Amino acid sequence: MNTASVQNAAQLINNGNTIMGMELGSTRIKASLISPAGKPLAGGSYGWENKFENGVWTYDMNEVWTGIAGCYADMAADVEKRYSLGLSNFAAGGFSGMMHGYIALDKNGELLTPFRTWRNNITGQAAEELTKLFGFAIPQRWSIAHLYQAVLNNEEHVARIGFLTTLAGYVHWKLTGERITGIGEGSGMFPIDPASLDYDKERMEKFDRLVEGKNYPWKLRDILPKVLMAGENAGALTQEGARLLDSSGTLQAGISICPPEGDAGTGMVATNSVKPRTGNVSAGTSVFAMIVLEKPLKEVHPEIDIVTTPDGKPVGMAHSNNCSSDFDAWMGILGQTAAALGLEPSADTLYGKLMPLALQGDPDAGGLLAVSYVSGEHITGFSEGRPLFVRTPESSFTLPNFLRSLLFTAFCALRTGLNILTEKEGVAVDEIRGHGGIFRTPEVGQRIMAAATGTAVSLPETAGEGGAWGMALLAAYMLKGRDSASLPEFLDSLISGSMGQALKPDPEDVRGFNEFFERYHRGLSIEREAIRVL
Repeated sequence: MNTASVQNAAQLINNGNTIMGMELGSTRIKASLISPAGKPLAGGSYGWENKFENGVWTYDMNEVWTGIAGCYADMAADVEKRYSLGLSNFAAGGFSGMMHGYIALDKNGELLTPFRTWRNNITGQAAEELTKLFGFAIPQRWSIAHLYQAVLNNEEHVARIGFLTTLAGYVHWKLTGERITGIGEGSGMFPIDPASLDYDKERMEKFDRLVEGKNYPWKLRDILPKVLMAGENAGALTQEGARLLDSSGTLQAGISICPPEGDAGTGMVATNSVKPRTGNVSAGTSVFAMIVLEKPLKEVHPEIDIVTTPDGKPVGMAHSNNCSSDFDAWMGILGQTAAALGLEPSADTLYGKLMPLALQGDPDAGGLLAVSYVSGEHITGFSEGRPLFVRTPESSFTLPNFLRSLLFTAFCALRTGLNILTEKEGVAVDEIRGHGGIFRTPEVGQRIMAAATGTAVSLPETAGEGGAWGMALLAAYMLKGRDSASLPEFLDSLISGSMGQALKPDPEDVRGFNEFFERYHRGLSIEREAIRVL
């Protein structure tokens, strides 16, 4: 920033005219403080990890608040460093989290069972039965699948549920006292009626009849959060909420908060992918593609979620539980190797030097095979995973091919889902916009993604800001108001010129990925055997 820009930003901060977004992602909690024009001014982060406890992927809820406070403190320190100012107020804020999952609270707001995250594949029976009952695909990750699986398991806590929500909805409730969800996040809790832009009443009544023999003291509508659209006001930061967010006690209460969204919704906003025929791919711990639909799908596909944009447009979503975790684990091993040789490269240096080597490998990764299933993968029918790497004696086992195989496999399950949308349903997408950690190294992730999807891929200039920035934009949209502009119009006015140059797929990369993709599907029999014996 030049001196004038710094002074202007400092004035915005001092007058309380900035906007904050915070997102609780799978491995990092991030905050972004922006100007009313969408320009990032400061940021903060806090690292955390899920745990596999008693057969469930979860997070300690105490760390939710430790992490939120740590992330906010890091952002406040960034403001102090850049502008020599304290941060005591901002005009609006919003909070997002990893989508879906299951947070069940009693009538007093106490947690009834450990948070069950999107990463779990433990609701197969419930998802299958509800899909048949509703005539609508219910993925295992969705809140309603977790609830019905708990019913089928006769879990005693179900009768005591007073409020069922997601991580974003939980954080919003604790900070504002309001039981609300944004429509995009709500569409991953229960199917949305495209006409009413609310939970589907007919399907909700079907669920109530399904469980009426249990004599629970609630109806489904009673325990779900209220659905709001992007641009609506979803409450204000309470005194208690301000203390949870800012442990120093400096932050003022009363700040307007927009509807909470999941990381799928903030990804669509951050990449300006909210119009029909636009799409984005978010690639990090998991990877998912969101394509805004022009018309309803012809069939029900269990592999495809039907969710919505934050302003209620239908979206076809292909979601893979596994993306970068196994790649990151291998990069850790390579980093340890460097340390044993007396080198101490930073993570940025390690990734920056090694990832580009993948572009030097053979088109099909030299006959190598990697399967990156750290956890289960619903698209290909696995309830748990065993990361594996396999080669034949004839494979070309080089470092570039090894890295290329790890990057290719990160997108194979996603490609399986996308094939359903593009080949079976004829869904069209003009361009895919990428964001997430795997795109941080210039060109590499973009080129691999273009090969995997066969579609041009662009990276927004602010792709590194991610979902926290997208959440801040939604808070800015709330300040402007839905009546003044549609969400696509609002985003076009702020960020349409920052989408970056689209990279078209290289024909040799496409051919090589397709060969690897066939090898990957043949190799899933090895994955099944690994799960059986290990």
